[in-house]
Amino acid sequence: MSQQPTLDFPGFHDGPVFDDGKEPGALRTIGEVARALGVRQHVLRYWEEQFPMLRPLTRAGGRRYYRTEDIALLGEINRLLYREGFTIRGARQALEGAGRAALQGLQKPVVDEPPVARSAGPDAPITDQLRALRDRLAEALRA
Repeated sequence: MSQQPTLDFPGFHDGPVFDDGKEPGALRTIGEVARALGVRQHVLRYWEEQFPMLRPLTRAGGRRYYRTEDIALLGEINRLLYREGFTIRGARQALEGAGRAALQGLQKPVVDEPPVARSAGPDAPITDQLRALRDRLAEALRA
């Protein structure tokens, strides 16, 4: 039985590397990448339409070849859609926002700190903030 190759790229911490004998930076076909991500090939073609920053190399006959950075982007799209539950639009906005933040040298937080945690004070340890949040939730349930 053949083993499916999987991905290893920044931001995709739990994925093993492709194990197909190619160099790590080698171009990958749409079939190889689809198997590694666990999605069908038509899904990757659809993502190319929906995410303008995803542009694999195309050769004669329209064959797609994915570079290392394309594979990393596909892995991030896959994570946002299937693990984080983003919509296509939300994932596109998150990726565009992350790109702008990287260009500006800023790091945009994925989730803002909840207002309850802010009211506990910036110097309070995280456990105090979590306890305050727990107490407020308990009060809300009793009401």
